[in-house]
Amino acid sequence: MKTRSLFGRKYLDIETRELEMTPGPRDAVVKVLACGVCGTDLNFLRDYDEDFMPLGHEIAGEVVLCGSDVKGVSVGDTVTVEDCSMCGDCPDCKAGHSEFCRNMHTLNGYPGMGEYVMVDFGNLNVYSGLDPVHACLTEPLAVALAAVNKADIPLNGSVMVFGAGPIGLLTAALARRRGAGFVGISARSSASPMNKARLALAEKIGCDLAVVTKEQDLVGEVRKLFPKGVDRVIVTSPPSSANDAFRIIRFGGMISLLGLSFKGDHVIPLDVNAAIFNKTSINTVFAEPAVGFATATELIRRGVIDASLFQTHTFNFASARETLAGCLDGSLPVIKSVFTPFD
Repeated sequence: MKTRSLFGRKYLDIETRELEMTPGPRDAVVKVLACGVCGTDLNFLRDYDEDFMPLGHEIAGEVVLCGSDVKGVSVGDTVTVEDCSMCGDCPDCKAGHSEFCRNMHTLNGYPGMGEYVMVDFGNLNVYSGLDPVHACLTEPLAVALAAVNKADIPLNGSVMVFGAGPIGLLTAALARRRGAGFVGISARSSASPMNKARLALAEKIGCDLAVVTKEQDLVGEVRKLFPKGVDRVIVTSPPSSANDAFRIIRFGGMISLLGLSFKGDHVIPLDVNAAIFNKTSINTVFAEPAVGFATATELIRRGVIDASLFQTHTFNFASARETLAGCLDGSLPVIKSVFTPFD
């Protein structure tokens, strides 16, 4: 069996490759119905100058083939696909700490932006009653869910989310649902159609404050409202933005870091003395292996998170370069774009 799939690297260098699939006993082949574009994919297309990387891992699809040992899913089932799934057999998994599993089942190098993927059946989560374009929001929503859970937001607490990309917006929406009394968000710019669309959505989902850091003093704007600082800061933007988190966090507050960068600016100075004296808790969020898919899917199904607000553009093989270019340069008013290979 063969599949056409997209690979990419710096300067929007995109290749379509034909890949072979030879399923083993535990493998299932999934027809990709929708695959969301992650910020990581865009980072590869903007900054990654080594070998081509497989594009796409936010997948919803339909099972078309099952190996002899596959359990829990059948041909015809609609599924979301975990890009990294716990093995269930390693010492950490057996000790009840699957979040530390390093023997994960992965996508085996198959891009989600393709016709088919072949994965271990443990990567699959059966769903029904959702448009696949909406269902593929499960993966990024699970990332945001991990961030909000790790932040342990106090009831009626104050939260600033750094970054108004899809993960930041989803995190802000979940923070409100988690019981935050104040949710603010920051964006680097308001200049492009994409920035404008994302700031408009921030207002629509109930953010109390939006700070555009190119035009406003983030620290000053937050300190006007919270002279002693906010309870929580969740950093979904690149690491270079994290310094401001230490300037607005209250005594005894918590900072959660999950924003990444692949262009060399991921190392920042940190005043450890100040963090210690301020009793600042710092944690990192890396949502692998996937543990929040079931909850995330249910939040979408019940309309707690309205996926239609986030999944704003679709594209296929023919329009991939044009759409991804618009995502990179901000010329599209996109919140999140979705690859639909069979449209």
